[in-house]
Amino acid sequence: MIRRLFKTGNSIVLSLPKEVLDNLGVGDGENVNIELENDQHRLIITPIARSVSLDGVDEDFAHQVSEFIRQYRPALDELAK
Repeated sequence: MIRRLFKTGNSIVLSLPKEVLDNLGVGDGENVNIELENDQHRLIITPIARSVSLDGVDEDFAHQVSEFIRQYRPALDELAK
């Protein structure tokens, strides 16, 4: 997938297509980790796990639900239509 970098203010921006963001389970305003593999000239973008703290909800269970949603987001989006 080829993407073009563009300038916005003093920053250079890389836009990512919706399907990539959906597969990563991230959206506007969320944080991601960016690693540079210098020897390979490669960027790795990893979602940062959101902590869910709801009274009465086990943290491990909340993490499992979040992983399920991340993994099956395209199917869940289709079902929601």
